Amino acid sequence: MSDEDYRKLFSKNLAHYMLLNDKSQMDLMNDLDLSSSTVSNWCTGLKMPRMGKIQLLADYFHINKSDLIEARSEGEDSPHYYLDKDARDMAQFMFANPEYKVLFDASRKVKKEDIDFVKQMMDRLNNQN
Repeated sequence: MSDEDYRKLFSKNLAHYMLLNDKSQMDLMNDLDLSSSTVSNWCTGLKMPRMGKIQLLADYFHINKSDLIEARSEGEDSPHYYLDKDARDMAQFMFANPEYKVLFDASRKVKKEDIDFVKQMMDRLNNQN
């Protein structure tokens, strides 16, 4: 695999975990004290981070370094605890955001709409305090 292929693969995997955790480039910059050009170069595949930064990102997303730098097939994520992809993504968001952890449900068939509804109610309650 060429350097360009590795950069593209890393960029794709980073985008996947950013989406999964509802994180933006700005979140990475602020949360991990990174420059905008550094994050932008990683996200566009122009540059590849060093292993120390890959570990930082892996810790941030609660994943293994290999999840960021190795190819994964589309079906590789299965089997999942949550059968519905949208529910799984929302559950991951709640896990990564402690203020929503109370919503983390052990049910395998939770619908995204139900989780969104409860999340919105929590947001409203938090904004009233």
